[in-house]
Amino acid sequence: MKKIIVLHGPNLNLLGKREPEVYGSFSLEEINKRLMSLAKSLGVSVDFFQSNKEGELIEKIHETSDRYDAIIINPAAYTHTSIALRDAIISVKIPTFEVHISNIYRREDFRHKSYIADIAIGQISGFGANSYLLGLRAAVDYLKEL
Repeated sequence: MKKIIVLHGPNLNLLGKREPEVYGSFSLEEINKRLMSLAKSLGVSVDFFQSNKEGELIEKIHETSDRYDAIIINPAAYTHTSIALRDAIISVKIPTFEVHISNIYRREDFRHKSYIADIAIGQISGFGANSYLLGLRAAVDYLKEL
């Protein structure tokens, strides 16, 4: 069975409370439950990790190389600032899919730059919680092609 890890970056633990007009009213727990249900129907295993600390996300990425077949990551604010996350993803050589709840290209100019996009298999943004579900479907389809 293929194993996929979903990494949630900073402040995503506040979903449902934080700027619902931008991020919706669903919680991170609700997103994870929906992902778990979809993963089951797609015949894959999924694990989750959220951190507000860049170093913890990097450590988790380092741990993926022998344990997971793909990474789905919402780097949140680190999307636009973290070369270290980018380097960690490059180092593990695991197919990575970038997701965002909001459309980062319709927001402030500083959010238009992603340090992850050009090393990811693809990027999905702007579909709310469904961005994660689309990311999981994309990862599973990609893994089938390998």
